[in-house]
Amino acid sequence: MLNKIFNINYLKLVVLLTPPDIRKSRLLALLMALINPVRSLYGSFTNNRANNLYKLAQNGQVCYLQKALNDSFDPELRRIFIDAGSRFERQYIYTSGEQQPNYLGKIYLQPNSSFADTGVDFKVIVPQSFDLKNHQMKALIDFYKLASKRYTIEHE
Repeated sequence: MLNKIFNINYLKLVVLLTPPDIRKSRLLALLMALINPVRSLYGSFTNNRANNLYKLAQNGQVCYLQKALNDSFDPELRRIFIDAGSRFERQYIYTSGEQQPNYLGKIYLQPNSSFADTGVDFKVIVPQSFDLKNHQMKALIDFYKLASKRYTIEHE
């Protein structure tokens, strides 16, 4: 119902608001030419309104953020997805003065962003063959994510 407020047919409105006794084809053509800037502004307004309604329909939840990323960067194949950030525990090497065992077992090297205390909250995974527009993707993620959340963009 609220959308009907914004549906205006200016060509029909000009014809209906012109008094019938002076409604001639030349006058109507002149009035149609005069309302072209208004029609152009109305088209810009409706496009901007549609974009704003789309932005308001999305938020920082994983499903909505993933939808917004796929709609913007991969609309056909929809290969972008969001994964939870890794939460690896740090393993420390002790000195002999601390009298702790030196055997650590198997250790896998991880980037600094993968640890629980300094890591990221989520990862945005994009395909390897994807043409990454990194600054645009970061701007879109920053627009929707919560302020306290940290992320990385990784290739699959």
